[in-house]
Amino acid sequence: MEKVEFKIGGCLLEIIRGDITKQDTDAIVNAANKQLAPGGGVAGAIHRAAGPELWEECKQLGGCETGEAKITSGYNLAARYVIHTVGPVYNNTPQNAVDLENCYLNSLDLAVRHGLKSVSFPAISTGIFGYPLEEAAGVSLRSVIKFLKERNKPELVRFVLFGEKDLNVFKKTLQEIMKSSQ
Repeated sequence: MEKVEFKIGGCLLEIIRGDITKQDTDAIVNAANKQLAPGGGVAGAIHRAAGPELWEECKQLGGCETGEAKITSGYNLAARYVIHTVGPVYNNTPQNAVDLENCYLNSLDLAVRHGLKSVSFPAISTGIFGYPLEEAAGVSLRSVIKFLKERNKPELVRFVLFGEKDLNVFKKTLQEIMKSSQ
């Protein structure tokens, strides 16, 4: 498995190619729609892997607004929890970056408040929501690095990218961010 690791304080930031539904971190993050309903892409895969109980619990949460995050059990997943966050539908406005950053910060905050030590993220909003991959990678990685530097938790944050192109864009973006911060 191809992997890039970077230490930030006492935390580890990883970028791997893989399947988000197979991660054994304490929580995986679902790139959800506002209804938290099973759909296509990441959300559909997570709901299928977790089983119908996940949708039953999601129905009780009353949806989720863009940039916010909610937590449920993981059911049939290796991860004990699923953190659901709603990324922005890309329309090339400054608010897109604010909303995307909030997805990561609110998901991490929820993980820390629940005492979770490890979280796996997909590339939120880069599928059917149309966020350009290079731009999303920068917002995503800078948001997570900022959180880890400020809070020094959780111990592990993993970006799980499905395709080779996504993996390479995130690796390149992380290298550029780390170079510019030295």
